[in-house]
Amino acid sequence: MKGKRPAALMLQGTGSEVGKSLLVAGLARAFVRRGVRVRPFKPQNMSNNAAVAGDGEIGRAQALQARACRVAPSVHMNPVLLKPQSETGAQVVVQGTAIGNATAKGYRALKPQLMPKVLESFARLGEEADLVLVEGAGSAAEINLRDSDIANMGFACAAGVPVVLVGDIERGGVIASLVGTHALLGDEERARLRGFVVNKFRGDVALFSPALSEIWERTGLACLGIVPFFAEARRLPAEDGVVLDSAPWRLTREDAAAEPIRIAVPRLPRIANFDDLDPLAAEADVVIDQVEAGRALPLDADAVILPGSKAVISDLDALRARGWDIDIAALARRGAFVLGLCGGYQMLGNVIRDPGGVEGAATEARGLGLLDIETTLGPRKRLREVAGTDCESGVAVSGYEMHMGETAGPDCGRPLFRLVDGEETRTDGARSTSGRVCGTYLHGLFAGDSYRRRFLSLLSGKARRPGPGYEAQIEQVLDGLADHVEAHLDLDRLWEIADAR
Repeated sequence: MKGKRPAALMLQGTGSEVGKSLLVAGLARAFVRRGVRVRPFKPQNMSNNAAVAGDGEIGRAQALQARACRVAPSVHMNPVLLKPQSETGAQVVVQGTAIGNATAKGYRALKPQLMPKVLESFARLGEEADLVLVEGAGSAAEINLRDSDIANMGFACAAGVPVVLVGDIERGGVIASLVGTHALLGDEERARLRGFVVNKFRGDVALFSPALSEIWERTGLACLGIVPFFAEARRLPAEDGVVLDSAPWRLTREDAAAEPIRIAVPRLPRIANFDDLDPLAAEADVVIDQVEAGRALPLDADAVILPGSKAVISDLDALRARGWDIDIAALARRGAFVLGLCGGYQMLGNVIRDPGGVEGAATEARGLGLLDIETTLGPRKRLREVAGTDCESGVAVSGYEMHMGETAGPDCGRPLFRLVDGEETRTDGARSTSGRVCGTYLHGLFAGDSYRRRFLSLLSGKARRPGPGYEAQIEQVLDGLADHVEAHLDLDRLWEIADAR
């Protein structure tokens, strides 16, 4: 393979949430099992669910895809990451490093400068791969964003990559979506198309046969596969906050225990890294109650978890506007466990200062006052994977840090964890005098089976027996996803398309 350009294939969607990320992950694992060196690539992503990759950060989906490839994540797998901080602005991360904030208009002006970085990252991945699987963003036919596009056809044309169009039949209108997307593309863009895939199919595939000939007549595109709905996908870490609208976190559910452990999670407008909660939600006797605006936190909850946030002060204002600060204080008085993760940890303190305007205008905000700590936001972002032990029990912990800010105060004298960071040993987190209010900067904490059992034992007052390992479950689902796509897509034909680019 040395000196030979790697095969490459790009999956673009007729819209957002059509299942491109999962198809790339499934194809990656399927090709890896055939002995192919595969790397995932997404030129531009927009998500507040991010993962640490070396000394940088990338979208959560690309980290999962890297895992499907059985390789470590790299910042080059997602060279441009946008992390929304408001309705019109986002933090811009380029090759793993935040370069500043931009409005939607400002980012559009910035994009031409980013294409060289995107192509550089793509080339670097190609040096170590037989096959690069590329994922588009949103819709391939967003003609209002065609100028200086780096996410879809703009990249495909610049890099000379063939494209397979993915449509989602579950949302309806898949025929119109495929034909309409084809019609809206320019001639050079259409020339990149090699076929289409219908995703999330339910029912009798034979009933869709007449549509295939109609799509062929109107577009000249062949169907490369009809992929049935893959229900187990709900067990994989999600990329985008939109999935919370249909997440399997419910106040009651069929498989819940008779007396489940109830954990209330206020859904903040700029919630980030919410996949921290997935390992808890996967436990049969745990119910995560995702509390939306307009509803009070349930006062019978065993715990409240304040999740991460991409706009901590803004989300703190929203929390108060919804009355959740009163609910959290009431739950704390009743003895419920209150845990803040990263941005949620900062909210639990006395004050959050942003003197440099990291999140917008320079400001200062009063915290919830449940921990005797203060936080000052700053420009330096701490990004690293860490491991250590729980200070009280000695149980092993691991996770990653991804935050801008330093926290100090008396309650930090009762830390949660002792971490080994290279040759340095340090502490993280804070605990109230009662021990029932805690905060930490560690994300991914509950993926560790030992600590998750320790945490749930504290909530229930009962020792927990070891159960199925969370990471093992993720591997099982990825293998099942690979089986699924291999059964319904022609991998040999896809390889021919990719190799002929």
